[in-house]
Amino acid sequence: MDYIGIDIGSTASKVVVKGDRQMKFVLPTGWNGKETAQLIRERLKEKGIDVISEDIKVVATGYGSIAVDFADKIITEITCHARGGRELKGDNCTIIDVGGQDTKIIILENGIVKDFIMNDKCSAGTGKFLEIMANRLGVTLDELFVMAEQGKAIPINSLCTVFAESEVINYIGEGRKKEDIAAGTVDSVASKVAQLTMRKQVFGDTILTGGISHSKYFAARLSQKIGKTVETTETGRYAGALGAALLAKEKSV
Repeated sequence: MDYIGIDIGSTASKVVVKGDRQMKFVLPTGWNGKETAQLIRERLKEKGIDVISEDIKVVATGYGSIAVDFADKIITEITCHARGGRELKGDNCTIIDVGGQDTKIIILENGIVKDFIMNDKCSAGTGKFLEIMANRLGVTLDELFVMAEQGKAIPINSLCTVFAESEVINYIGEGRKKEDIAAGTVDSVASKVAQLTMRKQVFGDTILTGGISHSKYFAARLSQKIGKTVETTETGRYAGALGAALLAKEKSV
């Protein structure tokens, strides 16, 4: 029996398979969720997994979960990320998920969601904002973090991505160092995520998930701002899909 978790986010779609086979992969989320779901289905078939088989259980979550028409269940992001975070860090922890469209803070106590909060529908405190600014600077997201670590943060104060991008364009026009602009960009997102986090009482160990969860630099900046160590993990971007796969198993027995 195989259990598949599919997390279709606004930027990337993550897939985790648990059971007889163990695998995970990520694909860019295209403009059409149904096309992305079909690509996932085809990728799984290439790996010998037919999603319509009776030996397969599929749970979908995320921004485009409704497009996964072969899913047995659709489960909320909070529930799936909580289950995935619990698997990564234990029953008592705080999960900070910085996604492409939103940022979620989920607090687990004894394996159960005690509290959570999400940001408003604005990309200024999300990974999408960092991607936009990296593109503006002509670098990849990982290169942006490397540059930021070498720079001195200059203020980017706008709460709106459009206006913040205008600030960056002005800095470029002034001939400011790319490293300083990169540092200001990362610091701006870390500040917004920290403000959201501190609206709740952080509990247990704190783990960073989502598309930038591998960045030790971002985690360090965030740790400094909330006064508590935020840990990174190599598989943090798969937290939602991991939780979905585990729930597919747990809800089918």
